[in-house]
This record gives sequence, structure tokens and C-alpha cells, in this order.
Amino acid sequence: MQVGGQAVIEGVMMRAPGSVATAVRRANGEIVVKHEIFHSFNERMKLQKIPIIRGAIGLIDMMYLGIKTLNWSAEVAMMDLEAEQARKNGESGKKIQPKAQSSFTLALTLIVALAIGIGIFFVTPLLVTSKLFQLEQTALEFNLVAGAIRIAILLGYLAAISLMKDIRRLFQYHGAEHKAVFTFELNDELTPPVAQKYTRFHPRCGTSFLLIVMFVAIISFALLDAVLIQWFGELTLLLRLATHLPFIPVVGGIAYEFIKFSARHSATWWGRIVVAPGLWLQKITTKEPDEGQLDVALVALRCALGLEDPAAYKLQLDIETEPLRAHIG
Repeated sequence: MQVGGQAVIEGVMMRAPGSVATAVRRANGEIVVKHEIFHSFNERMKLQKIPIIRGAIGLIDMMYLGIKTLNWSAEVAMMDLEAEQARKNGESGKKIQPKAQSSFTLALTLIVALAIGIGIFFVTPLLVTSKLFQLEQTALEFNLVAGAIRIAILLGYLAAISLMKDIRRLFQYHGAEHKAVFTFELNDELTPPVAQKYTRFHPRCGTSFLLIVMFVAIISFALLDAVLIQWFGELTLLLRLATHLPFIPVVGGIAYEFIKFSARHSATWWGRIVVAPGLWLQKITTKEPDEGQLDVALVALRCALGLEDPAAYKLQLDIETEPLRAHIG
């Protein structure tokens, strides 16, 4: 059985076959859990065994789920802020609850997020390379330069946001997620002291996936450009945009197959070489968690696996009269 997840605001989302659980640490120190049955589009349409397609569709699936759970964690955080304000105003007993998320809003958020990501990491490198370098009619050289710009943008972005206090906490929860997954994969006890001894660097990570996409894009787009040059004689920026952008799902699908294959062989000498760049990048995107953060990750994992009842972590909607405590950790 394979499990995975992602960090959210003051918490972790964990996904097991057919189940998703998101655990969040509230400002008063309690852990709350949102649990739901979840079957991916690939599972519903029986596409799990079709290479590349399963990766392309699965990427959209996970982005949708990731945004959905991230929004819920943000709403819980906002509840605590509203509760604190209401307590200061003497409104004890007032009911505050997360706002309902409509499918339309989530879909719109996903579309906007995709558009921004494509604009920054795919359109911008093409524009910069076309304007600053005389490489339009070369396939490999053009895409090597565009790929280098793409990777530089990614590294610069991650390095910049890692300096923010809130993002650092998010990266600690990312590290907690990885430790929890390792604990499960090695059949160890799902408790914070046990999980703490495992590494926070995992070969099957979304951060590693992003980096693999960057490298796969260089090779894939170079091959695509070589074919286009043969067909059309020359390449323009408009033609590159018109062909590269629709090809992105294919690049994502190939990257998915590559990282899945390399993760299975990460113990071999060549497997260690392949996964090394992604593990290095996780030095930025993961930080060592404390036991409180590990506890949250493990609660999410146990609930997703059906080892613990999510109802035990039900969100309480009443505002307490006593002040909310600071975040644990």
C-alpha cells in the first residue's frame, strides 16, 4: 500500500487508497481532522495502468485535492482569528464555522493556479530565451537555456519564500509528512518519538517531481522542436508557445513515470544518482519538525489508514471564554 500527502497551514494532509485525512493544529493546541472518501479520476475511469496518461491526469487530480485541503486548513486558521476577535468583543458562545467550499470556486482556483504556474515556469523562459539569445532555430541549445532559466526561477522562488516564518513552519510540516510516510513504509510504530528518527528527505516527493519535470521538459521540448523544424523549416516564438503549452501534460506524465520508476530503484547506485537532485532540493522545502508537528502528521496518517476514528478530532464550533493559546512548536 502506498501513502502520500502534503503540508497545509499548521497541518498535514495524508492520502491512503480510497481515503484522505487532513489534520490541523488549532491555535488552542487541539488537533482537528477532516476525513473524506476519495477516489482519483484515474481510479474511477480505470486509467491506473496506462503510462503517461495516468501521470498527466493524476497531476491535475492531486492539485485539485491539494488546493481543497489547503483551503480548509486556511479556513480553520481564520476561524481561530475570528474566535479570538469575538472573545475580545465579549461574544462568547457565538458559532463560527468554516465556509462551505463550492466546486466552482475550487475549479476556478485550480485554473488560476495552473495559469500562473504555466505563465511563470513555461511562458517566461520561452520569452526570455527568444529575446536575449539568438537560438530560435536550434532545438537542443534553445531548450537548454530555457530549461536553465526555468530551474533558476524555481530555485530562486523556493529560496526566497523559505525565509518567511510562516513558510518555514509549512516546510516543517512537510518534513513531518515525509517522516510519517517513512515510518509507515518501514512498518514501524506510528508515534512521534519513533517517526522522529527517520529522514525528512523522501525520493517520492512533490518537490522532486517539480525538478524532474524541469529536466524532462528540456529533453521533451528539444525533441518536439527538432520535429517542428523539420516540418516548418523555422520556429517562431508563437509556434513554440502553440506547441509547447499543449505538450505540458505529456511532460508531466513522462516525469511521473520517471519519478515512480526511480523511487522503486532508489537503493541502486544509479537510482541514488537520479534521485539526488530532488533530495538536495528538499533541503530547502523541508525542515526538521518538532514532536508536536509529527503528532499532527501521524494523526492524519492513522485516520487516512482507518487506524483511528476521525470523529475523535471533530472541529468544535463554540468560542471558548478562555484566551486561545499560541501554536504548539
